[in-house]
Amino acid sequence: MEAKTLLKEHIAKTVSLTEEEFDYFFSHFKPLSFKKGQTIISAGDKVDCEYFVISGCLKAFYINDEIKMYILQFAMPTWWTSDYNALYNQSPAAINVDCITDAVVLSLSNSDREKLCAEFHQVEHFFRWRTNKGYIASQKRLLSFMNNNVKIRYEELLALYPQLYNLVPKHLIAAYLGVSRETLSRLYNS
Repeated sequence: MEAKTLLKEHIAKTVSLTEEEFDYFFSHFKPLSFKKGQTIISAGDKVDCEYFVISGCLKAFYINDEIKMYILQFAMPTWWTSDYNALYNQSPAAINVDCITDAVVLSLSNSDREKLCAEFHQVEHFFRWRTNKGYIASQKRLLSFMNNNVKIRYEELLALYPQLYNLVPKHLIAAYLGVSRETLSRLYNS
């Protein structure tokens, strides 16, 4: 599906914009293409954009001092990703974002998002709604991590996002769940 159409359908699920308003809104986005394995954000970078995924799959992750990777998010089509702390607070990135597959995204700068929100109440509402939904999803994931064993967390992940099973390498699913490859292997081979 064409990038403009995908974004328009995504936005229309939450707010109504006229054709003219949407064209103006869309004009603030920059299309970018990335190859599998390519880095979009590295820890330490200055972050001034967020990304709307058109095609492909990205991962947002953190690497600790012991060089252990923790995946915070997989981002598939119609999902948004960035290092939001770095974006909103103008601090160096702590989160990395790279491509699990070839990907096409639309980037939106922080200044353009703020400008659009000031100009259109509907756009501000959309971004507030999206942020709220993301916060709720993060809380649910954290509560699941605190209360459920890895088998339940794995089953929840696949129930919510069945396409991940064939799209994302199992070692990355293990990192998302906070377990070793061996532990995950026992789960999906049982």
